[in-house]
Formats: sequence, C-alpha cells, structure tokens
Amino acid sequence: MNAVLTIVTLVAFAANSLLCRMALAPDLIDPVAFTAIRLGSGVAVLVPLSSLISEPRPRGRSAGSWKSSFALFLYAMAFSLAYVSLETGMGALILFGSVQATMIGVGLWRGERPRLREWVGLITAIAGLVYLVLPGIAAPDPIGALLMLASGVGWGVYSLRGKASAAPVAATAGNFARTLPLATIGLVIAWGSLHATPRGAVLAVVSGAVTSGLGYVIWYLALRGLTATRAAIVQLAVPVIAAAGGILVLAEEPTARLAIASMLILGGVGGAVAARGRVVDPCDDSLKR
Repeated sequence: MNAVLTIVTLVAFAANSLLCRMALAPDLIDPVAFTAIRLGSGVAVLVPLSSLISEPRPRGRSAGSWKSSFALFLYAMAFSLAYVSLETGMGALILFGSVQATMIGVGLWRGERPRLREWVGLITAIAGLVYLVLPGIAAPDPIGALLMLASGVGWGVYSLRGKASAAPVAATAGNFARTLPLATIGLVIAWGSLHATPRGAVLAVVSGAVTSGLGYVIWYLALRGLTATRAAIVQLAVPVIAAAGGILVLAEEPTARLAIASMLILGGVGGAVAARGRVVDPCDDSLKR
C-alpha cells in the first residue's frame, strides 16, 4: 500500500513541474500570481476536506505549524520564481540535488545509517539524473540557481517535518492555510508586475487543488513508511516521470539519452528501496514544532 501511495505522489510532483512549465514558459501568468493561486486553491480544497475526515489530533494543538508552512511557502514561491530564468534540466538538477542534500544530511545528523545498497542506489540514480540533464546546459543564472536551491531546501524540510504528522489531511490543510498571509505579502510586493490569463489561472488552480494539496496529503501518508534517506532517493524518479509527461502531454521528442537515464534513475531508486532489513530512522520525531 505504501508503494502505491509513493508512486501516486511522485506522479503528482511530476505533474506540478509540467503545470508550472505550461503556465510560466509562455508567460500565461507571472510566478507570484501562480504561486498565490496555487496555495489558495490548496486551501479551498483541503480545509473542507479536513473537516469531513476524522483524524487523531493532539489536544491543545492546532493542525499544521508555522515552521512547516514557511518551508512550504519557500518551496512553492522559490520554485516558480526560479523557473523564469532556469532551463528545465538545470532547474531539476539543482532542485533534486538540494532535496537530497537536505533530507539525507539531516538523516545522517540524526543518526540514520543507510545501508550500502541504499548508497549504491543513490549514486546510480544521481548519475542517471546528471546524464539526463547535463548535455547542452550552460552555467545557470546565479539568482535562479539560488532560488531553486532554496526551493529544494524548503521541500526537504517540509517532507521531514511531515514524517511526524499523525493527521496528514488536517496538517496539510493547516500548513496551506498559514501560507496565505505570506502569499498576500508576495502579491503586494509584486503588485505592479502581476498578470494572469484564464488558462494560466486554471493551470495554477489544478496545481494547487489536485497535484499539490491532495498530492501532499498522500505524501504525508507515504512518509510514514520511508526513512529520510529513502524518501529523498525515491524523489529522484520525479524528473523521469516529468520527462515522460513532457513527451505525452507537450509533444516533446523522446531520445535514447532519456531512455538510458531513466533506466539508471529508476534502477537506482528500485535498488535502494528494495534494501531489506531494519533501518534506524531517528528523523521520525525530528524537526517537530
């Protein structure tokens, strides 16, 4: 069951990349408006949903937290802003590289000891990712690179904090709701450059309500069965899924390079996840409120 949840989540993450590219590349909407609509749509779906689902909630504590919400906002806003100046391949490399460094680094700091097979799988998957995005990419825009780096750190922290959640729907709803003041501040700052076409707004709504809001609830559920290292490694499959989506949805040309890189990435992820035995994961209770 956990494998199914993880796969569904990875598809949702890849869909987010596609939706963002479809909206921002042709300038159908600006990145700040896209992010605000994305987060607001998530709230519109998650808050009513959380009131309908019964989950165990600690007494005296509200769902979600400001720390998780800030990490979520940092990821979403920096992600949109970065893709204005970064190529898709370079952006993916920086994003998932920083997610890896954040989640695995915190896991090691907290005492997690990945097995040799996990390390081999990680190295193989990263080699495939580099092979996929390296050809033809020049030095990235420094501001865009820093923004994507920040986005990856934000997502890594948000994922680690989600491992301790006993009420994923309520926690995700609360986290999304707390991002609205931050999104409002962003709108005020960027007021003079805001613009959105109907198609751009629709893409942002789908990204927020479905692939982000509901996708993150499923991710919180999947995280319960993943160590910090494995949670970081499996996300390396997202660029492959996004590339496949680009071929099917955006009519991008498939290449032999994509096929080889996909086999390396998916093979490495599969080998790491298939590693047997009990792995101590002190991160289950790390980064709490």
